[in-house]
Amino acid sequence: MLSIILPAKNEEYGLEIVLPELIEKFDDIEIIVVDDGSTDTTVEVCKKYGVTVISHPYSIGNGAAVKTGARHASGETLVFMDADSQHKPSDINALLLKMDEGFDMVVGARSNSSQASYGRLVANKLYNRMASVVVGHKIEDLTSGFRAVKAKKFKEFLYLLPNGFSYPTTSTMAFFRNGYSVAYHPIHANQRKGKSHINPLKEGLRFLLIIIKVATLYSPLKIFAPFALLNFSTGIGLYAYTYSTAGRFTNMSLLLFMGAILIFIFGLLAEQITTLMYKNGDK
Repeated sequence: MLSIILPAKNEEYGLEIVLPELIEKFDDIEIIVVDDGSTDTTVEVCKKYGVTVISHPYSIGNGAAVKTGARHASGETLVFMDADSQHKPSDINALLLKMDEGFDMVVGARSNSSQASYGRLVANKLYNRMASVVVGHKIEDLTSGFRAVKAKKFKEFLYLLPNGFSYPTTSTMAFFRNGYSVAYHPIHANQRKGKSHINPLKEGLRFLLIIIKVATLYSPLKIFAPFALLNFSTGIGLYAYTYSTAGRFTNMSLLLFMGAILIFIFGLLAEQITTLMYKNGDK
């Protein structure tokens, strides 16, 4: 069985478009709309089309809505898509066909023309490139919320997912970290209906932290090791300079060497904690 989950907050306009399309295109599916504290007619629209609606008593976050939907879904395959009509129901079959090739998660990778602005396009390309370097696999769209996943494997990582908008990043890195297969299928996203809930400045700063989170979720040592190497190299350079000019070893060089050792040890410790974190999630 297929479960389609739509997190929604004040998405009455988008749901009026996407729900009829889903009902028309799919017969035996479970459609779950998670109302994240909406103050408009989101719930009424869901009842109008006879789909399951689960309401949060107040707004908790997009990621929290995704987790609520996943917990209540009964399908073996889950499809997550936005309720603002950006994602096309006609693309779902393509994601499912890709999954049939043996993938555990298939992400709808947005085209360049789908991005809300040039700045968002550049930022997303940067995130994709850096994340690809970290995991050693090509990531075509790190932050796309349109994805199909195997329910059993996705639910292993619910405890890791944040309540905010970065659940796509976290789930993608968790799948890579656990050795599950991830594929991408190109899509074109429509312009959203209704008002966006993303504050560009706030989300821009938050997304910068995503890159650090990507590495710490996948392999913390990949963040700590370069800093340790930088400290150690700087210490070597400073020592060579002071020895050649003054014939002595300075306290600053010692501090840099000690700092390099401590950073590397912290990295090893974080790596072990991350390993245990994913191991616990398998139980």
